[in-house]
Amino acid sequence: MAPIDPVDFALGTKSGDLTRAVIDTAKLNFLDTLGIAVGGHATPTSKLSRALAIEEFGGDLPLLFDGRLASASGVAMAAGMMIDSLDGHDGFNPAKGHIGCPLISALLPVAHQENVSGRDFLTAIVVGYEFGARASMAQHGTCPDYHTSGSWGAVAAVAGMANLLQLDRETTRHALGIAEYHGPRSQMMRCIDYPTMVKDGSGWGAMCGVSAIKLATKGFTGAPALTVEQALEYWADLGQRWYILEQYYKPYPVCRWAQAPMEGVLALRKTHSLTSKDVAKIEVSTFHEAVRLATREPTSSDEAQYSTSFPCAIAMVKGGLTPADIAGDALEDPETLRLSRSMVMTEDAKANEVFPATRLAKVTLYLRDGRELEGDWMQPKWDATNPPTAMELKDKFAKLTMPVLGSERAKAIENAIDGLETTPLSALTEHLYQPISD
Repeated sequence: MAPIDPVDFALGTKSGDLTRAVIDTAKLNFLDTLGIAVGGHATPTSKLSRALAIEEFGGDLPLLFDGRLASASGVAMAAGMMIDSLDGHDGFNPAKGHIGCPLISALLPVAHQENVSGRDFLTAIVVGYEFGARASMAQHGTCPDYHTSGSWGAVAAVAGMANLLQLDRETTRHALGIAEYHGPRSQMMRCIDYPTMVKDGSGWGAMCGVSAIKLATKGFTGAPALTVEQALEYWADLGQRWYILEQYYKPYPVCRWAQAPMEGVLALRKTHSLTSKDVAKIEVSTFHEAVRLATREPTSSDEAQYSTSFPCAIAMVKGGLTPADIAGDALEDPETLRLSRSMVMTEDAKANEVFPATRLAKVTLYLRDGRELEGDWMQPKWDATNPPTAMELKDKFAKLTMPVLGSERAKAIENAIDGLETTPLSALTEHLYQPISD
């Protein structure tokens, strides 16, 4: 089969071209992303971003879970910041990042503005995931720096919106070029070393993607998108291999790199019926990037999310991790801090060799009675090779949303996503743009 031109794929893909598995996965990814948005709604990052959108991006479109008005670019920026503020959304191992966050944040205001069908919205999600996967690999394969999801996420967002709006070919090429050129080429490891609210750049990428579409449709021209038009080896399997089926999901709202170590801690805790009081020290062997997540005494949720030692300590103390465990007074829990401060982290050649396709970690617990318990090599839970069931993702959504939205509204969102193939998108968005009380 001859390779499909990326722009032709973006514009020509229809719902009928998609398999049942692809459509169902798009629904679950959408649901999972909205659950994280609800979980991140009350974060300082979300509040500040929504305030900025209202003050500086005036318009007539409602902000996600807020109801106040801004422009499409402002709504996209605030939604991306809200989702990114709680690091629990899906991701793509080869990209070392997240497609859904910038993509869905950009699609929602434009789709609302155009009053599109649910079926067309799902198709645009799929197109965006396929573009995001390949643009991310192309960018990281041709550029020495490791950039945040917002950079190539802007390109993914344009592809999804171009499909939704059925733009012409030349306008789409210009929009892709504008998005790639103006996308936030922010270095991810800077935020790993100094965790703050800038996170993965997804809000800025979503804003850039929407702005690129708006500019291109007005006649603004852009240089060709190099990751799309000059890195064709990454696009050869377009329309044959569906990367939306190869995303990972997060059981815990912290950096993916910390989650294999957490699984190692949890496995030893369960196998040996331990409590944190039994443990003098935790040692983790893992890959270089996870070792760089070095914040032992976080003072904010952002710092706690970009730490390996603190989530591992929570896992040992509580047997799991929820958003409440990485915010507020929980950051000062004495037992968690004791284990976090004492953790020893070492870089391992085996783990480095298989990263980023696989994230490995091995945990050793040093007990107060003198014993040393060494675990097996562990991978994060819910990887693409061992994904969660639909019910597990729906349960995750319920746990994030029901305490905030109430069971009736949370269930209405889930049901509306389930029915998107036969309803207008507005059947869902009527539940998304009602405000949540902070």
